[in-house]
Amino acid sequence: MLTSWVGGAARRPAAVIVLALALTLGAGYETVTTIGINTDTADMLSEDLAFRRNDAAMRAAFPQFTDVLLIAVEAESPDAAGAAAARLAQDLRGRPEAFESVYYAEADPFFRRNGLLYLDMPDLLSLSDRLAKVQPLLASLARDLSLSGLARVLDRAFGEELDSREQAVLAPILDRMAAVARAAAAPGGGHSVQAMAWSTILSGKEAAARDKRHLILAQPALDYTSLEPAAAAIETVRRRAAALGLDQGAGVRVRLTGSPVMFQEELRSVRDGMGLVGALSLVLVSALLAMGLRSPRLIFAVLATLVMGLIWTAGFAALAVGELNLISVAFAVLFIGLSVDFGIHFVLRCREAAHGVPSNETLRAAARGVGGPLTLSAVAAAIGFLAFLPTSYRGLSELGLISGAGMFIALFANLTVLPAILSLLPVSARGGGRAPDARYLGGALRRAPVEWPRAVLAVAAILGLGALATLPFAAFDDDPFNLRDPDTESVSTLNDLIGDPRVQPYSADLLAPDLARAEALAAELERLPEVEAAITIGDYIPKQQDDKLALIEEMSFFLLPLFQGAAAPRDAGPRQGALDRLRASLRRAEGALAAPAGRLIAALDGIGPEPRHAKTLETALLGGLRSRIDDLGEALEAGPVGLEDLPERLRDRSLTVDGRARIEIVPREDLRDAAARRRFVDAVTALAPSASGAPITITEAGRAVVHAFLEAAGIALFAISILLLIVLRSARDSALVLAPLLLAALLTVAATVIFGVPFNFANVIVLPLLFGLGVAGGIHVVVRARDAGAGGLAATSTPRAVVLSSLTTIASFSALALSSHRGTASMGILLTVAIALTLATTLVVLPALLARAEKGRGAKPVSPP
Repeated sequence: MLTSWVGGAARRPAAVIVLALALTLGAGYETVTTIGINTDTADMLSEDLAFRRNDAAMRAAFPQFTDVLLIAVEAESPDAAGAAAARLAQDLRGRPEAFESVYYAEADPFFRRNGLLYLDMPDLLSLSDRLAKVQPLLASLARDLSLSGLARVLDRAFGEELDSREQAVLAPILDRMAAVARAAAAPGGGHSVQAMAWSTILSGKEAAARDKRHLILAQPALDYTSLEPAAAAIETVRRRAAALGLDQGAGVRVRLTGSPVMFQEELRSVRDGMGLVGALSLVLVSALLAMGLRSPRLIFAVLATLVMGLIWTAGFAALAVGELNLISVAFAVLFIGLSVDFGIHFVLRCREAAHGVPSNETLRAAARGVGGPLTLSAVAAAIGFLAFLPTSYRGLSELGLISGAGMFIALFANLTVLPAILSLLPVSARGGGRAPDARYLGGALRRAPVEWPRAVLAVAAILGLGALATLPFAAFDDDPFNLRDPDTESVSTLNDLIGDPRVQPYSADLLAPDLARAEALAAELERLPEVEAAITIGDYIPKQQDDKLALIEEMSFFLLPLFQGAAAPRDAGPRQGALDRLRASLRRAEGALAAPAGRLIAALDGIGPEPRHAKTLETALLGGLRSRIDDLGEALEAGPVGLEDLPERLRDRSLTVDGRARIEIVPREDLRDAAARRRFVDAVTALAPSASGAPITITEAGRAVVHAFLEAAGIALFAISILLLIVLRSARDSALVLAPLLLAALLTVAATVIFGVPFNFANVIVLPLLFGLGVAGGIHVVVRARDAGAGGLAATSTPRAVVLSSLTTIASFSALALSSHRGTASMGILLTVAIALTLATTLVVLPALLARAEKGRGAKPVSPP
């Protein structure tokens, strides 16, 4: 049947090529206009899995946690970061076309008024003591926020007998002022000056990194008609930050993270990377074809067939699945690496038969000789891909569907389009088409499997046992975060934020029927050693309110002088004179204050003579004090807080309209560690099976993928075994084909352990594919050995075709290793290793097995030439 089919295509080449080109144009149009890419790893698993149902229920109850953009505004001081974040948040709120909501907690009137109630009592007492110490200085400054006022305050302070405690308060303030003055005096300082961080002076604590970072939560308006739904919102943040001058020149950095920007960056990484990888794969395959075939006509025929088949497969993908995921996007490279194998075997068999035989007869002879093995190889490869269809790993099942269909498309193209092209470009046995010569295999490689099969098999057995010992150490990295490019803005930002207690990317969530039940569950969860805290809306009601309010009232009394207002602004003239008076005042400093006063004098000496320089310094030193005093005054107006007093925005993040309550479960350990993550998930889900959230999704998705991998590997091995038994009609030959594959699979697993390349969501496809892809070479070798014998294999075109096919497959897959996406790159690395090992076992171990089998039957192996 195949011979007749190929003969028919060869008799009507023009009609076949025209129809193929028409189909190619149609499939190409469908691909360009229809296909999309989805980078969400959770969507690669079946929605029927329990953890996905729990996650969907939580998303439905609290949609505001979905697709949240986290904007980190960082500056040189807490005051500067807060001012920048407030400006940006206010600007973004006025752009409803880009954002559904924008939330900046520090600007919420509730927290500005009641923030002191959320301090622990010891911290509030410490703050009260600190404010009592700085109150005299600040009260004096508040009456005249100018350089002249500062000079009078310091003159008065240095004229008094200050005790050690008072000196200890004033010394660091002078040092901070010196740092600000040096920044103002530096070249370019007039453009962006480091402002005095009065908030740290009020608190008496050095600002930590988190204090200099303010966070804005924004929910973007998504455009689902675009491949990048959040692109407009992300661009708006960057454009408005630049327009507001929130850049490095102003000492401010605005960074973005969160699922929308992560998915967008990952999508661009995959999309751009796969374009480069596909092109590189095609170039490498073309180069190997040029070296292996050494015939421009044959190379053109194989590549033209390959490109047409690839476009047909892409069109099928557009119709069958509509959008690609992070796994199925690799179908193009897989197709290039595998489809070209069929063409290589076909054209080399044509070359072998092309000795004074008419072109059509050459094609028919090639079809008779290789059509059956090609069909069997295509079916076996398709089984390797389609084995993922029954599993819950939708990401791989879609790749399996596309690539499984692609194998039949490749077979059809190479038995239809390729013969049609070759009939117009006849195969010649001259030049590069000389008869096959076994010498290219190398003497030792030719002789060893046949002449010393016992030694070869002994070495193979030792390697297999060694690989078997590594199986317990094989690992699966289930965290998709590790597959992302660490150099992208979103990933590097999140890595920096993970240590910030305000950011909990690995917390879990639980939905309780009501608040009372939520608080009871939270108490049980907090008794688990793996849980740091279980937070409900009730935890936002401050503790020890009576004691704290009494202390705040006391603070209001002794801080009253701070709130009497500032003096009228000075003109430029007195500012210049004030610098001289300020230096004179500082020279009066004695004792512990002499050194910091001297540093401030040295910094002031660097201030330029122009009036604007003095004005810049005054603004930098004193411009932010009034705002901090106003903030403190507002915080001293705190009152009792009950559940009904909490802001609506906060209640909506913890309570649904129907009264259900959310519990946020914070882990005690760092859940970037896989073992800690599993402990946390197992402990929480044992108590609350309906819990959801990132750690549960990651862990359960990993378990689902491992189960899918084992299931697919079992299906592939079983189905291919049955197929081999049916087609080869020999249990012995079927076992001979499978044995090298099993060895290659063990060695591949050992390689992941030795080189530290764990399995992950992307490269887990390798072992099931190894059975489907690697079986092709074994089939060709075993079928050819039936005629030529184990020793005569090297004299045929089959080993050369297997080598060239494997090398082109390796070239295609190795291009994946250059992808900027870690998952895709790891897939390329592991596929390259697996195919290389399969080639080695097929050309060394399989001939040795065949030689032993022939001796067992009493047949004398043919010695290689």
